[in-house]
Formats: sequence, structure tokens, C-alpha cells
Amino acid sequence: MKSLVIGVTGGSGSGKTTVVRRIVEILPPGSVVVIPQDAYYKDGSHLSLEERGRINYDHPLAFDTPLLIDHVKTLRQKEKIHQPIYSFITHSRLPDTLPVEPHPCIIVEGILLLEDEGVRDLLDIKVFVDTDADVRFIRRLRRDIVERGRSVESVMEQYLSTVRPMHLQFIEPTRRYADLIVPEGGANDVAIELLATRVRSLLTETEELKALRGF
Repeated sequence: MKSLVIGVTGGSGSGKTTVVRRIVEILPPGSVVVIPQDAYYKDGSHLSLEERGRINYDHPLAFDTPLLIDHVKTLRQKEKIHQPIYSFITHSRLPDTLPVEPHPCIIVEGILLLEDEGVRDLLDIKVFVDTDADVRFIRRLRRDIVERGRSVESVMEQYLSTVRPMHLQFIEPTRRYADLIVPEGGANDVAIELLATRVRSLLTETEELKALRGF
């Protein structure tokens, strides 16, 4: 029996991580593993730090999507993967990897999940987290300053030059592929509880099928 795969997407700062965390908290312990698309940025260690800083990290080509697809397929087949570890300070992958064991439910989270047809085809449930642009910008500003050591000026420049235009070109149009749109992210208790209830029901059905088949 293959794992259930859920994709949670939306713009940067939309509240995807909060939605995922709340779903994980509601579902049975040990039933879910989370795969962040951010871990699959292409390695930039062969470039100078200045060249890495000029990369458009909000464009689909910034991601190693074939590796992400391969890893999700591997987990669905109940096999372990070695997930890359990406540094947002150096814009490169670290030498070590993160061993990830298969789980009944796999949640893949990232800004461009629904942009790629190969990724979409792997998702049993597709969720788009929809949050106003001003709220998303404030959250991104706070995160990049506190967690990634960026300056206010660099965050604003990146937002205007790449984040906003890439959102309008590649992220916003993927709403049409979503099975569920969650307005206001983690603050939407009703949508999160409905989604968690549906996932719990599907996991229960899987366990019942396994029992019937003697697995």
C-alpha cells in the first residue's frame, strides 16, 4: 500500500508551514513525514557567493525538481531517502544529508509544487494556502532578517525584483490545480480541521485495506 501524499503550496509567507504543523499535530503521532521543497534548491557551491546571490530563487529552475520527484516516489514505495540539507546563508547544499524514513502520510511543502506537472501527478491532495500580499511580505521580511541574516534593504529588493513577479507568474496561477484553497493560512481553523479529518479518514481506510489483505 503506497503512502498518501499531500502537497501544501502558496506564496512565500502565506502560512504553509503553520498549516502543515497544525495538520501534523492533529494526525496520529508518527504517521506523517514532511518534505520541504526548499531542501531541493540546486547546489550553488560551484559558483562564487556573489553569483549565488544573483540567482532567482523564486523561479522553477532554481529547484532540483527531478530529485524531489524521485524522493517522493521512493518514500511512496516505503523506502528510505537521504534528503539534501540546504543552507540559505551560503546558498549551497551542506555535505551531510538527512535520512528520512517512509510514513503512511507524506506532506510536501513548497511555493512551486503545483507548477510542475510531474509533482502534481504524485499528489493525492493538493492544498493552496491563500494569504494577502502585504501579510506575506511582512512575514517574509521578519523571517529573512531573523532566520537568514538578511538586511531590510536586501529583502525589499529581492521581493520587488523576483519574489512578487515570480509569484504572479508561477505561483498564483497554480491555484486552479488545488483541491482545497485555505484562506489566511494557519488562522483558518475550519479548513485545517476539515483537511485533517479527511486525511485521517484516508489513512484509516488504508489501514483497513491492509488488514483485509493480510499485510
